Amino acid sequence: MFGYYLLLAFQSLKRNRVLTALMVLAIAVGIGASMTTLTVMHILSGDPLPGRSARIFYPQVDPDPNDGDNHEPRDVMDFHSAVDLWTAHRADRQALIAKGDIRVIAPDANIPALKIRMLATTADFFPMFDVPFQYGQSWSGTDDTSRARVVVISDDLNRKLFGGADSIGRILRVRDSDLRIVGVLKPWRPSPLFYNVAGGRFSDGDTADFYVKPEDIMIPFSTGQDINRNHFEQFTCWHSPDLTGSQQNWPCLWVSLWVQLNDASKVSSYRRFIGDYAAQQMSLGRFNHAGNTRMRNLMGWLDFNHVVPSDVRLQTWLASAFLVICLFNTVGLLLAKFLHRGGEIGVRRALGATRAAVFMQCLVEAAVVGLLGGLGGWLLTLLGLWIVRRQPTAYADLVHLDLAMFMLTFTAAVAATLLAGLLPAFRASRVAPALQLKTL
Repeated sequence: MFGYYLLLAFQSLKRNRVLTALMVLAIAVGIGASMTTLTVMHILSGDPLPGRSARIFYPQVDPDPNDGDNHEPRDVMDFHSAVDLWTAHRADRQALIAKGDIRVIAPDANIPALKIRMLATTADFFPMFDVPFQYGQSWSGTDDTSRARVVVISDDLNRKLFGGADSIGRILRVRDSDLRIVGVLKPWRPSPLFYNVAGGRFSDGDTADFYVKPEDIMIPFSTGQDINRNHFEQFTCWHSPDLTGSQQNWPCLWVSLWVQLNDASKVSSYRRFIGDYAAQQMSLGRFNHAGNTRMRNLMGWLDFNHVVPSDVRLQTWLASAFLVICLFNTVGLLLAKFLHRGGEIGVRRALGATRAAVFMQCLVEAAVVGLLGGLGGWLLTLLGLWIVRRQPTAYADLVHLDLAMFMLTFTAAVAATLLAGLLPAFRASRVAPALQLKTL
């Protein structure tokens, strides 16, 4: 029976091609606009570590003596707090993170010095965040403690300096130190750059820094203290530091700590540990707010920092509203089309077709319109995403239509058209056969 309804639907759509084209266009434009913005939202708000993020946590303590009225601790730690928690080894994995700009030279590459972004971290960073390697591997925990002169570089930097060849064992001069390359990453672009997320809720919706590319060089945290002293990027300071002293002792926040805890008991234990640590530091006179600690998992931390740009959220709402307007237009067009066929429907009813059969026939016709609109919406979505990729935004190159969003495009088109077709189909099924037959 469905095949018969489908045949009737195509015959009906071909009889009035202008009206059919208007309905398909209304659905296509609405779906294209909404799916373009939904795809961007999907990419920017997705889980950067699927299957692992629930085990990754971001602990916070509050060393700021001037922040008594703040209900949340600062987003980043001071050096001593972060290192104290790291050296306690209470987590399954843990990574210190500091970042900054640095000057790099490859002595055996005929390229001038480059000023690039550097990440100082610890060995667990790579397995904890599932960082992929193209050549070599990360440094070891022993390299962290021995202040080894080693470095991991990005695929981009490897292409710039060494043409993409295996550069394991080659030397980079970072500031005034020679570092041996032990690993080269595969192309890696987490969205967002989750391990650097901080302060998003204070940024007036501008979270573009969360979608930049990862740093081009990564070195052991201890090595970074030796070669990049007093040059790491600070989150904030509670009073002006003594610039002649070591950055480790500045009254500033500039180190992050991420931990991996593989079961619920370890999560509870680590929460107690950071609470006990804050209480201990308060007894030593270093903290004023022992109870002001937090520990959110990865997705909780991203949500707390509002990582999706506010303009993307606004565009999504506007596109959804535009789709609703398109659906109302489709309702009117379908209603006009079905009621215009009152005579045909009356004949079918007089020959024994039930109201349910007429209702189903009209819904099948609406579904066909939805499929055609979905095809047009898919093409318009591809066009919309191409335009987004040409925009000067940090996340532009991340935007693409994956399989899930491709399937959603057609599902949404058919579902929206079926929803729009319910009222017209109901009205058509209620056509009185006798009244219609008199007009033939």
